[in-house]
Amino acid sequence: MKWIALPALVFSLGLAGCGGSRNSSAEQQLQQQADYWQINQIERTWHLASSTKNLPMMMSLWAPDATFTIGTGTLQGKGQIRNFFKSKAGAFRPENDWVSETPAFKVRITVSGDKGTLYFECIYVDRRTGKVDSVVGADENVQKIGGHWLITSSASATPTL
Repeated sequence: MKWIALPALVFSLGLAGCGGSRNSSAEQQLQQQADYWQINQIERTWHLASSTKNLPMMMSLWAPDATFTIGTGTLQGKGQIRNFFKSKAGAFRPENDWVSETPAFKVRITVSGDKGTLYFECIYVDRRTGKVDSVVGADENVQKIGGHWLITSSASATPTL
């Protein structure tokens, strides 16, 4: 146990000797980079969940009181959102064998404290034919809740060209 704690102590002392302020510009930049990375994981997890029809994984992305606007309808809360993915979302339908992808250059993320935004596109490709079956965009508000970035609201969006 002593050997495990020693590197952490050395690291902590090294940080303390580098200026001391917990709100340094470098630390703020590092935190923002960490937040960007964590928010980007929402997009990655979304596509993995869609590609594997993993409903629990998909639902792990949503805040309890999240909203999801699709077309002219808005789903309220995880129960309605879960029902949509379970019974209506094309990627989760048993007859569809799709892989979900996104062009990385089209992902847009903003962060302001514990809130942010995320835009990405879903390109659903049929595994058997290799043809694109569907392309949709998602505009999302995200928030750090309980130490995790979650979707608080999402709206289907027209993909950008």
